[in-house]
Amino acid sequence: MPGIIAIVGRPNVGKSTLFNRITGTRRAIVESEPGVTRDLNMALVEHRGRTFTLIDTGGFEPGSREEIPLQVMTQAKLAIEEADLVVLLMDAAEGITPTDEAVAAQVRRSGKPFLVAANKIDAPTHEARVLEFYRLGVDQVFPLSAEHGEGSNDLLDAALAHLPDETPKAPAGEEEARIAVLGRPNVGKSSLVNRLLGYERVIVSGTPGTTRDAIDTEFDFEGRRYMLIDTAGIRRKTHIARRVEHFSVVSALRSLDRCDVALLVLDGVEGMTDQDARVAMLADRRGRALIFLVNKWDLVDKDDRTAGQVAKEIHRVFPLLAYAPILTLSAKTGQRTARLLPLIDEVLAEHRRHLPTSALNKTFEQAIAAAPPSGGRRAFRISYATQTGSRPPAFLVFGKGGEAPTEELRRYLVNRIREHHGFAGTPIRVIFRQDAASGRRGKGRGGRSA
Repeated sequence: MPGIIAIVGRPNVGKSTLFNRITGTRRAIVESEPGVTRDLNMALVEHRGRTFTLIDTGGFEPGSREEIPLQVMTQAKLAIEEADLVVLLMDAAEGITPTDEAVAAQVRRSGKPFLVAANKIDAPTHEARVLEFYRLGVDQVFPLSAEHGEGSNDLLDAALAHLPDETPKAPAGEEEARIAVLGRPNVGKSSLVNRLLGYERVIVSGTPGTTRDAIDTEFDFEGRRYMLIDTAGIRRKTHIARRVEHFSVVSALRSLDRCDVALLVLDGVEGMTDQDARVAMLADRRGRALIFLVNKWDLVDKDDRTAGQVAKEIHRVFPLLAYAPILTLSAKTGQRTARLLPLIDEVLAEHRRHLPTSALNKTFEQAIAAAPPSGGRRAFRISYATQTGSRPPAFLVFGKGGEAPTEELRRYLVNRIREHHGFAGTPIRVIFRQDAASGRRGKGRGGRSA
């Protein structure tokens, strides 16, 4: 397993900027506003041929008694406990503050090795600011500019000495399943993540918009590997009042590009909204496997027909997404959450499945025999088909005819594929091509294409 380095410090000292600099990404939200990072943000980093996990934490605010800052501190302490090394980041422009000293005391109490880095050394004239930080009783202070990249390599070189030796990787087994948890604010996404993981990996609060970054967490279950991505609540663009919320939405949408399966969490009490529909269709357009989760089922007034009525309503709102399974559950009580991972495995297998060409063409022959194309001699007539890819399953259909294939024909073929082969939970792509070989054969026989 790679070693773990956690970046900790008070708010607004540049932790997320340093995280982005080291990882070479824009995964962490960076704003001048203190307290932007709340949950733990993780990334795998390679440096000098060594790999390690880097954790970006929220800002320590020891004097605060408010709910969110207290939970941020809990998350940061969790990162310290998990880390092999702590990078204690401070703001050289402001010098040591009482909060810095409180954070340093917390790190010392953990017993973990740590390095002190003085950030915002952005010019040669700033280098003298580093001297103040030796007052913390350390042998070395690492000056750096996270914004410009100066000094980060020296910090990483020193950090590698504190990481455990990497053990050889075991032979690769099944590929990791990447799961994005999506939905509007306050529908219970973080509660669901914590329920699946069995501990409070991410902050849970009744305040909408608590989760801002997309949070990646790896875990194993019954020999399978998963990556769970908890995302910020997605709101309509007109409702994004603060710039940091805009970045949260972008982060959530980008999570669709990194996942295999999208879990769209709906509020069982409030019902569905237009925004839920937009997110679901976005997952479909990006080719992600999709599962609808109707959360807060413990709060729903129900009888033995309620679940069926909810499913019927979802299919009414999402007629083109009837392939997506629907699971009613309660992240708070754990009701039916045990069914979720097996369902994810089933959907993921369908998302990755590849049909033999012979089985596919047999299905198409039966489909054409049952409903031959209309439109006369110029109608597009199918010659053969092959599957060209998966994630999602994609099929290339060759045919001939003067008329372009219709959307009605595409949907008909998709339905026949599902009827004979399943593919539950995953979108299906059907692409039509003119069969040039058939056209040439037709011309050779009589100068006409049939």
